[in-house]
Amino acid sequence: MEVGFIGVGRMGSAMAANLLKAGHSVRVWDKSPEPLPALQRQGATIATGAQDAFRGDATFSMLPNDDAIRDVFIAGRMAPAAGSPVHVNMATASVQLAKELAAHHAAQGVAYVAATVWGRPDVAAAGKLNIVAAGDAAAIARVLPLFDVIGQKTWRVGDEPSRANLAKIAGNLMVACAIEAMAEAAALVRAHGMSAPDVLEAVIGSLFDVPVYRGYGNMIAKRQFEPPGFDLVLGMKDVRLALMAGEEAHVPLPFASVLRDSFMDAIANGDANKDWSAIAQVAARRAGLQD
Repeated sequence: MEVGFIGVGRMGSAMAANLLKAGHSVRVWDKSPEPLPALQRQGATIATGAQDAFRGDATFSMLPNDDAIRDVFIAGRMAPAAGSPVHVNMATASVQLAKELAAHHAAQGVAYVAATVWGRPDVAAAGKLNIVAAGDAAAIARVLPLFDVIGQKTWRVGDEPSRANLAKIAGNLMVACAIEAMAEAAALVRAHGMSAPDVLEAVIGSLFDVPVYRGYGNMIAKRQFEPPGFDLVLGMKDVRLALMAGEEAHVPLPFASVLRDSFMDAIANGDANKDWSAIAQVAARRAGLQD
């Protein structure tokens, strides 16, 4: 298949590379030129712009936030015509923007699918992402073979694309809560003179032996937050998206409010570009613990 890919940062590059390995023709574009040559060496064609990437059988986009998505697809006046490829937006967007994007594509007669993903860059490179997809069933069916290349399972959550974005926001809120819980537990045992790696290993191995707890628990226990798999500033964005979605539906999210303050504390202390598990350092500072 002929595939466009708009936004090839750490996650997008890994997904585009897997599509190339599977024999698909991939045309890539990113506002930042740094990742493009490596993909070109793997066989990708570099598009002259976002519009040039929007052709073929499907176009994927993996942009970092609402502003970037809006700049390319709405403010950027990208005007795909009817019969254009299915647009698959894989980024985490606000529910409000997700609805705006769906309406924008529908007005132009362009098939639109939201397909958010769970997994860090190493998981993306291994083709083991979990994909949460929502949109027209026929459009999803058209791109499902591509999903099978970049992910291990596709979870379908409805016909309205914004449902995929809401599911991703809810899932990331749960991960952030787990990180905060482990951070506070690590601070607690350290304050009592115990080894955080030993205690977290025992607790996670006994009670929470799943990838999120294993991966982030290890980082928190060892206080190793670089290089980031998911930037802390992006974690702050996702918590804010959860709070926005809660406000829209009048759903109180008290844990999300606590997390927002932890992320703000971490950013104020210079940790914005570390892994989002670095909010563990906030719990340590509150406990008066020094590295």
